[in-house]
Amino acid sequence: MALYAIGDVQGCFDELQRLLKRIQFQADRDQLWFVGDLVNRGPGSLEVLRLVKSLGSRAITVLGNHDLHLLAVAAGVRPPAPRDTLQAVLDAPDREALLGWLRHRPLLHHDTTTGHTLIHAGLPPQWDLAHSQSCARELERVLRSAQYPQFLRHMYGDRPACWSPGLEGWERLRFISNCFTRLRYCRPDGSLVLAEKGAPGQQRGGCLPWFALPRRASAAMKIVFGHWSTLGRHSQPGIYALDSGCVWGGALTALRLGDDAWYEISCEGACRPDNKPG
Repeated sequence: MALYAIGDVQGCFDELQRLLKRIQFQADRDQLWFVGDLVNRGPGSLEVLRLVKSLGSRAITVLGNHDLHLLAVAAGVRPPAPRDTLQAVLDAPDREALLGWLRHRPLLHHDTTTGHTLIHAGLPPQWDLAHSQSCARELERVLRSAQYPQFLRHMYGDRPACWSPGLEGWERLRFISNCFTRLRYCRPDGSLVLAEKGAPGQQRGGCLPWFALPRRASAAMKIVFGHWSTLGRHSQPGIYALDSGCVWGGALTALRLGDDAWYEISCEGACRPDNKPG
């Protein structure tokens, strides 16, 4: 059995099909990990959701910011954004089954056999594996409950910027969501800087990539993530970044976990050239 992690698909169904052919994926033998953001900006979000859902236990995906945004739009608590390409999902006859399945995806998946941990975006420097798992479960319980529309209504926003065990209510859940689905940079004091989206070296005010902060509690982990197209494919000890900007005309990337073999297919891009990654 081979285990492949795949970067942000964002509705690029044709490219995903080409990548699966490239890695010779066999559903009766192999497993896929998706770093989240299955949907939005590309033209095939509906087809991507149907495919990944149909794979059952052979595919594990964590929630990304675009996935949560789809749930918010579908719940009527957020209007569609101008660049959204979600209408086919919202109009689909199997809409409720797909949205219910998506709402029950995890924010973090840890494999005790390989030691890899799958998330969409990042971890604040104060969280080790156990704390990250606990926070993920906390928000997952809300998303899987009747309370989920209320959370989605309070989800948007950049505050609070700093973690404290004393955070409560929607602020606590918003911070957890922002880490798992939006984080790229932190200040040296560990506070989140969610407005920065560029490649490392372009940020202001001494910000560092979340994985570059000294003494971060997750330093011993092997973390697989996406979300950061301007970072692109990147690896260093314990860090595997897989978002190669497929939807922006870059590439769709897969990593075979175990022997760290990389695979890429080039993409034509599905967005207007004046759009910016986000």
